[in-house]
Amino acid sequence: MNERPKWKNYLHGFLSFFTNKKTVKRARITYEVSWNIILIFIILLIVGGAFAGGIGAGYFASLVKEEPIRSYKTMQKDIYNYEETSELYFADNVYLGKLPTDLEREEVKIKDVSPHLVDAIVSTEDENFYKHDGVVPKAIMRALFQEVSNSSTQSGGSTLTQQLIKNQILTNEVSFERKAKEILLALRLEKFFSKEEILEAYLNVSTFGRNSSGRNIAGVQAAAQGIFGVEAKDLTLPQSAFIAGLPQSPFGYTPFTQDGTVKENLEPGLERMKTVLARMYNQHKISKEDYDKAAAYDITKDFASPVVSPIEKYPWVTYEIENRATQIIAEMLAKEDGYNAKDLEEDEVLNDQYTELADRQIHQNGFEIHSTINKKIYDKFTEVVDKYPYYGPDKPQTVTDSETGEKKTIMEPVETGAILIDNKSGAIISFVGGRDYGREATNHSTSPRPNGSTMKPLLVYGPAIELGTLSPGTVLPDVPLALDPARPGTVWPNNYDFQFHGLVTARVAMAKSYNVPAVKAYAQILPQKPANYLEKMGFTTLTEGDYANRSTSIGGLTNGVSVEENTNAFATFANGGNFVDAYMIDKIVDKNGKVIYKHKTEKVKVFSPQTSYLTIDMMRDVINQGTATAVKSRLKFSSDWAGKTGTTQDFKDSWFVATNPNVSFGVWTGYDTPKSLVSSGTMSYSMRNNYLWADLMNAAYDVDSKLVDPSESFTMPGGIVRRSVCSLSGLLASEGCSKAGLVTTDLFKSSSVPNKTDDSIVTGKYVQIGNTKYMALDSTPSEFSETGVILNPDYIEKLFGIKVSDPSDLIRNNTALKNVVVPSNKITDNGKAPAAPKVSNSGSTIAWSKSGEKDVIGYRVYQNGKKVASIKASDTLSFKASSGSYVVKAVDIAGKESSNSNKIDVASKQSSKAKEDDKKANKTTAKKTEEDNKAEASKEKKQENNDSNNKKEDSSKNNDSDNKKEDSSAENKEEKTDNT
Repeated sequence: MNERPKWKNYLHGFLSFFTNKKTVKRARITYEVSWNIILIFIILLIVGGAFAGGIGAGYFASLVKEEPIRSYKTMQKDIYNYEETSELYFADNVYLGKLPTDLEREEVKIKDVSPHLVDAIVSTEDENFYKHDGVVPKAIMRALFQEVSNSSTQSGGSTLTQQLIKNQILTNEVSFERKAKEILLALRLEKFFSKEEILEAYLNVSTFGRNSSGRNIAGVQAAAQGIFGVEAKDLTLPQSAFIAGLPQSPFGYTPFTQDGTVKENLEPGLERMKTVLARMYNQHKISKEDYDKAAAYDITKDFASPVVSPIEKYPWVTYEIENRATQIIAEMLAKEDGYNAKDLEEDEVLNDQYTELADRQIHQNGFEIHSTINKKIYDKFTEVVDKYPYYGPDKPQTVTDSETGEKKTIMEPVETGAILIDNKSGAIISFVGGRDYGREATNHSTSPRPNGSTMKPLLVYGPAIELGTLSPGTVLPDVPLALDPARPGTVWPNNYDFQFHGLVTARVAMAKSYNVPAVKAYAQILPQKPANYLEKMGFTTLTEGDYANRSTSIGGLTNGVSVEENTNAFATFANGGNFVDAYMIDKIVDKNGKVIYKHKTEKVKVFSPQTSYLTIDMMRDVINQGTATAVKSRLKFSSDWAGKTGTTQDFKDSWFVATNPNVSFGVWTGYDTPKSLVSSGTMSYSMRNNYLWADLMNAAYDVDSKLVDPSESFTMPGGIVRRSVCSLSGLLASEGCSKAGLVTTDLFKSSSVPNKTDDSIVTGKYVQIGNTKYMALDSTPSEFSETGVILNPDYIEKLFGIKVSDPSDLIRNNTALKNVVVPSNKITDNGKAPAAPKVSNSGSTIAWSKSGEKDVIGYRVYQNGKKVASIKASDTLSFKASSGSYVVKAVDIAGKESSNSNKIDVASKQSSKAKEDDKKANKTTAKKTEEDNKAEASKEKKQENNDSNNKKEDSSKNNDSDNKKEDSSAENKEEKTDNT
């Protein structure tokens, strides 16, 4: 029997297995089960994926559910709302610098950025920038996987669009929620904005480390200027690559330290630059040749040198502009919310709130802030202040160390503050903040100090003229008076020279800066609250006490006043009585070129033009013949200046403020810790201050002579006339005043012209002993008396309403009144005859000493019993005698003679010619004495007739009309002279 091969048996068995009905049945069942399982798995996979996707979508939705749907305008505002510090300008668009900030930035358009830099940024930060729609899914998944798996490699997944969203809208928080919002907003941003707009915003947003001065910078323009000293559009390839590499680690790759010096190790930044170049080459942005050349370039030689910040070179200007601009913006923001400047002034919390908001805008919104400060004049002022040699000595001051609490002594220098203001516009042309900002940062031109006698024209003379109680020719008493109601009986005030000067006109009192007349005039108008005039002229530091205290009239303010406010007030007179508030910010422009603020000059009516001119004319005398005469010789030009000096109590402050038709200029000097400015030097404190004023004004003249030295003078308005008055009363001059030489001509408002004739002077007899004049008695021998002018005893009390304890004070220290006799200057008759004098001789000259009795007014010389001479007590007590016997008798105020003096015999030893000459001389003396007696009697009679005639003339209306015509003619003549 034939056997089949084994393999066939196996094949047959295998085939039989699959053809077996049971096998086929089982296979079919297995297939169906397997397929169903696969289907179920697929279904589960799909359902699971959908479920997972749903969960993911739901989770994503939950992460962004609170994110508002942003409109185009909202996103535009957010994206372009990057911080950009404001730029400051001097006057006439002269650039000052950027406002100091923690992060310097300057906006730039993409068209003004170097193409090298654009390519470098894109190649380094987002090579697919122009291809994606805001996000790159695979990059996100890669970053997500790395985050979930806690991978040591973190490649990131943000496009430039996402980075912009993170920097401008979101935060740097690391969370899925922030990432989800970032993706959503990036997709929306790409929908609204073009790639160029997104890239431009990114270029302005990114931070780039520090500049060559050590300040933090952001934006490619600030980076280009701060690192290489060029504009962004002018960056070279290696410079662009260096900057493009910085955003990954701004402070790691920056070449500069915080101090503005170049780092010792620049390798990280240089390697990063080469990495950027390599990426540009790999993405075909540059050629191999470009790459090699740029990679080999020594970029360090392009680094910029440190740039002086405006805060370093112009600290006072910078901070003053910043402070004023902040206040302006704060008031603008408050106004938008329904508040005004007064609301901010009265509510400190509200003011702080809006000031903070304004400060943020100033430092973030990239404004252009244009000031009124003339850079050239400011620089000249700085030079003068630095070189001025006459400030006075440094003085010791005890201070407490803020760190240790220990007390120590430092030497404190004299400080100064000054300001120059344009009268018509109020523009602050220049100012002096101090001598050394590094030592003392206080701006002394805006810090309040007592203003001394510079207050007088503002609070006393100007208001008094306006109220009609005073004119320049009004007479005021400068005598010891108790004018402080709180201290009755105590003499106050005193003058700076510690003397009193009798009766003086308001004009003289202003020119010489006498305190007593000013306080006396102020007391008269105090019920009318003259401090209201100060308010109108911009004084902001007044207290309730300043309105009531008489010391305010001479600068005794509670809080003081700044140089700016004080000087600004003086400009009121130059403006014809209109106050124009000083300002430093001319305009503020936003980064779109829109002017959001422009200063508007407004006038406040304070005084009439007539009051202003009269006050100006009085202040002219301060410079021409008063306390500021030193200024004239120091100035290199002559202008129509009117001003006032000022000294405070104990000489702690020295002021000089003056105005001309164009500008007003004020200077203050003093110690920061108030102490006396008096020193042992040859130059007084006031002269040192006046010289500084002149030197600063000369510096301004060198820059702009037309500004500070106008060709025109102050113009006298209508309503002002000239009148001749008596300087003892301010009334129309009488004959007695004319004889005394006391007639003066002054200006008056037409409504304030005096209409009464002076009655302060009467004609009478007086005797003189030494330099003092005394009233004669009825029995006083006429040979020893003279006819002269005597102050009417009733005049003082009637004019001033006060009693002067010593009427002689009314003429003391006043050379203009040297010929006036006051009633109290009289000698009382002691009731007895004076003692006989003791006589001696030297040759033919006999002489005797002055009597010790106060009532002796003269001496009579007798020769052989006959009177040959009368010698007044104020004359030389001697007589040239001829031969013969002589005696001398003293005569007192009542006319009583003493007994004979000892007899002097003069021998005849002279030549016949000499004897004849002596004889003639003695006869002449005797004859003159007799003639004097007769003439005196004749004068007395004539005077009586004149007095009678004067009374008749005063009652004559026709004569009065003629007098007025003559006065008018004189007035016209003098007005012409004044105008010339």
